[in-house]
Amino acid sequence: MIITIDGPAGSGKSTIARHVAKTLDFTYVDTGAMYRAVAWGLVRDKVDTDNLEAVSSAITDYSVSITSVDGQQHFSLDGQDITDFIRTEEVSRLASKTSAYPAVRHLLVKLQRKLAENTDTVFEGRDMGTVVFPEAELKVFLTATPEERAKRRLKDLEKAGSKASFEEILASINQRDANDSSREMSPMRPADDAHLLDTSTLSIEQVTEKILSFIPNNKKEVL
Repeated sequence: MIITIDGPAGSGKSTIARHVAKTLDFTYVDTGAMYRAVAWGLVRDKVDTDNLEAVSSAITDYSVSITSVDGQQHFSLDGQDITDFIRTEEVSRLASKTSAYPAVRHLLVKLQRKLAENTDTVFEGRDMGTVVFPEAELKVFLTATPEERAKRRLKDLEKAGSKASFEEILASINQRDANDSSREMSPMRPADDAHLLDTSTLSIEQVTEKILSFIPNNKKEVL
């Protein structure tokens, strides 16, 4: 079974997807982190990210892998664990930009579909239910107000020891929303058959409970 959880930055996708996967004993995949891994590589290699040919050439030999360490997902690029380096605002903004590039999408969508083979999986991202897994049995689209999402992002950054201002984060979120929803290739939008959930005032447990209630009864019997 495949469950897709899409939505904008700060909507709670990662936290909720992890919680749902743990509850169901499914595999969890953070696809946004995969795009950040590639973006980090482009920063590392000092690639001109306005040049599509340069990006396509640079990522030809990129190898993105996911492993589980003490129950936490770790992301590696070309064998280097970069889990602690891909959550910066710089990398997040670049990932939003380069995720629309055909070469980047081809590389990672191929890997995402391979990860889903013969495995019950919860995928979270921005176009999981519309492009990558249009046949998914359950699709969810989460959202929240930009202000609430900025508060969550600021809290995460402070917890990680990074400095940022609420105003900067809010501006970044609004810009990323505009980029992700207006891009020509795979724009961020709810799938026609997705369940829409506003998480602004809901707890993790409440959102998880709602998502679990969406699972068809015949699937629940199997699970």
